[in-house]
Amino acid sequence: MKNLIIGTLGGAFILFIWQFISWGLVNFHYSSNSYLENQDEIYDMLKGKIEPGEYFLPTLPKGSSPEEMDALQTKIAGQPWIQIKYHESFNMNMGMNLFRGFTVDLLAAFLMMWILMKIPGVNMVESIMACVAVGVIGYLTIPYLDSVWFENTTLAYLIDAIVPWVLCGVLFGWLLGRNRS
Repeated sequence: MKNLIIGTLGGAFILFIWQFISWGLVNFHYSSNSYLENQDEIYDMLKGKIEPGEYFLPTLPKGSSPEEMDALQTKIAGQPWIQIKYHESFNMNMGMNLFRGFTVDLLAAFLMMWILMKIPGVNMVESIMACVAVGVIGYLTIPYLDSVWFENTTLAYLIDAIVPWVLCGVLFGWLLGRNRS
């Protein structure tokens, strides 16, 4: 039980600090939040004209026929397209965001430790490989799959899937291996 608690807290700390490094200090994710020269013009054009939500342009309304979809796909082939995530107000509640982020990190670290504790005699290499496998599974099934359809850049997410999970694997492997000594 002691290893589970220490591993959960330590792993959550590793994940949380890594996210600060990745999104803030080094800003690997800059490409997903890039500056646009004419952002004020675009902002003014959209402000108050659409409801909060996520949009893909051009597209058709829900319930359109397959024939309408085929016609649209033919019309837009090779043309520009846009994704929009529109929010009515910018409310940065840093305290709540940090709390929610750390809570998710606690849950992820707890689940990984729980899985590793079910493997009899798990060693350091197995711990690292299992942690990286979980990170890569998360990467492949969420950001990478999104990039398949929407051509997003995902290298930063791949780094996020590997680096902190290697560090967690080292911590978890050390914690679990020292009980066998």
